[in-house]
Formats: sequence, structure tokens, C-alpha cells
Amino acid sequence: MEPAMDQPVSIAPPPTREIALHALYEAAELEHCLMCTYLYAAFSLKCSVDEGLTAEQLEAVKRWRRLILEVATEEMGHLLAVWNITVAIGGAPRVGRSNFPLDPGYLPAGMVVKLAPFNMETLQHFIYLERPTDSKEPDGEGFAPERYFTRSTAGIHLTPMGKDYDTVGVFYERLSWGLTRLAEVFGESATMCGDPSLQLCETDVALTGAKRVICVKTALAAFDAIVRQGEGAQENTLDSHYHKFESIRAEYQAILAADPTFAPAFPAATNPVLRKPPRPEGRVWLEDPRAIATVDLANASYGLMQRLLAYVYAVPSHDPDKALALDLSIGLMHAIVPLAERAARLPAGPSNPNCHAGMSFITVRDASALPPGPSARRFFCERFKQLAEAAERTRDPNDPRTAQAASVLAKLQQRAEQGFDLSRPPPYAAAAAAPATAAPPAPKDVPATSVQDGVEQVEGEKLTLLYEGKRCIHARFCVTGAPTVFLANVKGAWLYPDTMDVERLVDIAHACPSGAIRYRRKDGRPDETAPPVNLAATREAGPYAFRGDLRINGSFAGYRATLCRCGASKNKPFCDGSHHDIHFDATGEPATSTSPETLATRDGPLQIDPQTNGPLKVCGNLEITSGTGRMVTRMTNAFLCRCGHSQNKPFCDGSHAKVGFIAD
Repeated sequence: MEPAMDQPVSIAPPPTREIALHALYEAAELEHCLMCTYLYAAFSLKCSVDEGLTAEQLEAVKRWRRLILEVATEEMGHLLAVWNITVAIGGAPRVGRSNFPLDPGYLPAGMVVKLAPFNMETLQHFIYLERPTDSKEPDGEGFAPERYFTRSTAGIHLTPMGKDYDTVGVFYERLSWGLTRLAEVFGESATMCGDPSLQLCETDVALTGAKRVICVKTALAAFDAIVRQGEGAQENTLDSHYHKFESIRAEYQAILAADPTFAPAFPAATNPVLRKPPRPEGRVWLEDPRAIATVDLANASYGLMQRLLAYVYAVPSHDPDKALALDLSIGLMHAIVPLAERAARLPAGPSNPNCHAGMSFITVRDASALPPGPSARRFFCERFKQLAEAAERTRDPNDPRTAQAASVLAKLQQRAEQGFDLSRPPPYAAAAAAPATAAPPAPKDVPATSVQDGVEQVEGEKLTLLYEGKRCIHARFCVTGAPTVFLANVKGAWLYPDTMDVERLVDIAHACPSGAIRYRRKDGRPDETAPPVNLAATREAGPYAFRGDLRINGSFAGYRATLCRCGASKNKPFCDGSHHDIHFDATGEPATSTSPETLATRDGPLQIDPQTNGPLKVCGNLEITSGTGRMVTRMTNAFLCRCGHSQNKPFCDGSHAKVGFIAD
């Protein structure tokens, strides 16, 4: 895809799509490997003063962990960008990679990639990997190449061949050059011939690299963003990976100068393996039964995550499997984290008495996409069940991380079994049946009491009037539109449903944006049904006002709800009026999208899943409007900010990670 280092561009070989894909596969493997090594180091960091840190040291280590995880998350965004470009030129993403440590030849000799616990040497290695092109930073001690070699050969080859490069920034410059040459030879439309609906974009996942690649310009912009944010960024790029690691080093050195005994991490194994390796050099064989069970479960969860990501890129955006598979793959990370942290705290075994275990990030032999359809869905459901059962067996009453992992996997199993329709034929079937829409659960029988589960209920002649105070945002449609029914500022009984015509009272209930006011008819007329168009309005300096067949965390939540977007509610995900207390400032009139796609269907179930410490993940047909009703955009998947700090409201831009937003 690029000329050899010693070959002038003027006599460079003609570009081929095969060589372009080969280079992109190496880029994906590189981003994938770096992400895993950063995660491994972060998981080895200590988390409490009980683990041998002072309170001041703990604050620093927590800050380092947050920065390293932020870098790893951005590497995932880079990986998605590379995969999107791969799809754009007609390829299928390579989700797999070689196991750690990488054998010589997979990358240039100077690019050593292995799993190692956090320490000064590992941190220096990270700085070296992310260094700018002209940097003189040395590699970390212990990361010297096993041997030096040259991957490039002179001459013109049809067979793809790895090329050498000194820094990752140089590698991406050559990728950009090669893609430009490919478009010059074959034309842009022929070069960018892939199906864009197979890609991931910002409405699917809240990662900066998730942007559709539809032309050479957008592909080159993606390459440039990777370099500017991460590998090869210039030294004065304050938010780059290089700068973040450099800032950790400066603080680490200062703490060590004050306390030479400072040890911020556990002595996790360098390159742990689960079986006795045929090549033992540079590897640690895990022997402790608890460590083996923990690492096995973490690796299996990671393997399923890879299969789900591959599947995500095999189904188009209109297929409900795409959003579900993506959500499940992200959810698995919440199970992997506590398992990987536990592994770093367990002994490796008697052969390595002073060494702890660690997650080995084993990849399955073939992580390519399963054929879309019921067989893939069945595979995923079976695998989640196996992981959930293994997590129960791995529970340790002395380590709450095991309970956390078991809880996450059990919920993911339930979500997979509820979400994957095993009866829906594969996309190539002649007469594919439309997925059945699950009906909302029937109302429960309500005893003759005034309050049930925090919901006041008053029996009228023609309807039962329901009021849920925790969801009320005091929009005042009730007390101003039906003052004889809803008596404001009185002691005792305040709901009198028979003082107004029942049809007018039903209209007042429908006007309540939060869903705090609901009803059940007794006169044979239908109860409230889902609106014909799913809407989410952004209220000025206030919450989101959703209208639709709402499923929050998988449970039916009515047809109206106001959800917090300031981050301060004590009743998340619902708004409780805290935006007034913190003087939340956010426009209710975001800009209209330049090219919102027309939705073939505008109603249907709207799944809203608050992400742990993150945004609202919304799946389903949806029109986002301003507070005045102006259309902002239409979409089927979105990540909406709920920490209050996004610079791209109403959409998430990852700010929740930077500000340390905490929410279930």
C-alpha cells in the first residue's frame, strides 16, 4: 500500500486493494494490541489504602488509572475508525490478532508489544510507543526486541508484505498515501465501494472514531485524527496520548522521590498464559486454581466480545441485531474489568512465588463474523448462559468483584435471550418475517389502597387516576389545566377525578411530560397507547422529554418520561428537578442535522439503557426535537449525554469519563 522505505515514490508499485486491506489489518491489530496492553497495566493498579498506599498516593493512582483507561477507550475509537475504512473499501474488519507476546515479524522489530504490569519501565514503553516522529524518547527497560530484523524487501510484489516504520505516525502517513493512490488509479467511487450501513457511527457508539467513512476525504480525516489524538501526536498536543503518559511519568517521579518504597501496582505477571507454553521464554504459566478460573472467565468474556463486534460489522444498520450485539459487547467490558482486577491480585502459582496472575487476553483462533441469522443469535445466547453459569461458580465471598462480574453477566444473558429473536430468518431468506414487537406487560392487579409502590391511586367513576410523585417535574399542566381535579397546596386528599369530563381529564394526563400522571379506564374505552411518532424533546436547561413505547433497562416504563441530562438527579435516570438547584445551563434548541435520514417507521419500542457511568443508549425509531418542537434529527440509535458536560449536546462526546461521572 506504500512504497518501501528505500524506494522512490516515482517507481512505487501500483496500488492494489489486497495490499490496502493487508495494511489496514495490521493497523487494526496494532490498535487492538495497544488497547489491551494499556488495559492490562491499568488493571494492575492498586485501588485503596488497604493495598499499601497513602491517601495522597491513592488519589494520584486513581487519576493515572482514569487517564490510562481514557487512552485505552480512545484506542478503541481508533480501532473502529480503521474498521470503518476497511469496510469502506470493501473489506471485512479483522477483529482478531496474535496472542501476547507478539512473535517477531508481526510488527517492525522496534515495535515490542507484550502484557506488563504498571511500573516506570512499562510507562516509559508506553511513552515510546506514542512518541512523536522526531522524539528522542528511549524505550522502557526490558522492552528490547528479541531480535532485529527487516520485513521489507525490494521489488514489486502482488503478495501483501509488512513494511517497516519507526513510529506509528509514519505508518499512518503511509496508509494515507496508499489510499490516495488507490483512489487516483481506480477512481473514488470504485475505491470506496463498501456498504456504509455496515459501518458504525456516532449514533451507534459514543467513541470519537466512530464516524462513517464515505469518501477518501473522510478516510484521510480519520487517519489524521488518530495521529493527532494518539500515536505520533506532536509534543505540544496537550490532550494526546503521549502527553497524558508524560504527565503520569512526571507525577510518578515526584512521588518516588518523596517515597522510594512507593509501589502503585501489584506485581502482575508479564505475559501470563493459561497452559504450559511450548515456548516458555518471557511467559508466566498460571497454576493457582482461583487465578486460572478467573482468567479463563475473563478471556472467554473477551472472546465473546470480539465475536459480537465482528457480527456488528456483518449486519446493516437497519437490522436490530446490530444495536443489540454492540450493546452486549460493550456490556461485557463491565464484566471483564472486575475479573481482570481480581486476577492481578491473585498469585500466579508456586513456580512464580513472587508474581501475581493477570488476564491474558487470549484470542480465539477465528474471531470472524458468524453468518447473520438465527444460528448466530443462538450461539450468542448459549455463550452468555455459559459465562453466567461460570461466573456463579467463580463467586468468592471475600472478593466483591466476583459478585459484580456475576451480576453483569446474568443481566447480559437475560438481555441476549430477550433481545435476540431466534425465530427470525436470516437476511437472505426469501420471506423474512418481521421481528415481533413485544407487548408491554399487563398492569398488575391493584389492591384497594391509596398508595402502591409510591403511586397514589384514586378511584373515579370512569377511571382510576394514578400519580407517581418521584417522576413529577412540576410542569403544572395538571394544576393549571384541571384545577378542580388536582388541588394545589392543600393538606390531605388532593385528587378528585370526577370533577371533570373524563375525556378532558385523559387529555390532561397525556400532556404530563414526565408520566407522573397516568390512568386506567373503567368505561370500556381504551387506555393510553403509544404515540404514532417516538419523540425526545430537549427542554431548555432541563431534561429530555421522551414520548414513545418506552423500555428503560429492559422494562416497560410507560409512554412518557423525563430523563435527567444535567447529571445531578437523585432519582436517575429520571429527572427530579435538580437542574434548577445546580443552575444547569444547556440549550433546548440544538442545531438541526444537515441530512437527517427519513425513517420508514416512526413508532415501535424505544429501548433506553443508561450506561454505567455513561450516557443514555437509545435504540429504536426516534426523532429528536428542540424544546419548541423543531426537528433536530432522526435516528435509530443514539448516545445522549446525561452527565451534563458534553460539548456536543444532546449527544455524548465522552466527557463523562473526563469528569468522573458516576451513575448506575
